[in-house]
Amino acid sequence: MTRVFQVGAWLCLAAIGVLSLVAPSLRPVTFLPHNAEHFAIFTLAGLAIKLGYPNRTTQHMAGLTLFAAAIELAQFYAPGRHPRISEFVVDALAACAGVVVALMLTRLRCAS
Repeated sequence: MTRVFQVGAWLCLAAIGVLSLVAPSLRPVTFLPHNAEHFAIFTLAGLAIKLGYPNRTTQHMAGLTLFAAAIELAQFYAPGRHPRISEFVVDALAACAGVVVALMLTRLRCAS
């Protein structure tokens, strides 16, 4: 099962990278508000990373925060895209929340 989460984690990160840098017209739009879309995918990424690579919680959170920053900074160079501090904050918090939820799930599973 760990392998499934590892693959899922890398797919989430790849999707975030691609969808954050393509032209806005190529980006899929859902019924969710923009920040909710960000929160959802970054939470899934944090969850998958922690479940796929169960050790090093602090490093996962730091790495995902740096990833969120890198994505926003890369948008300076993507035509039609604009980096926003508010999106960075949502992305970083969501990724860390995903890691924390996964940590709690694994602790609950181990306790039972």
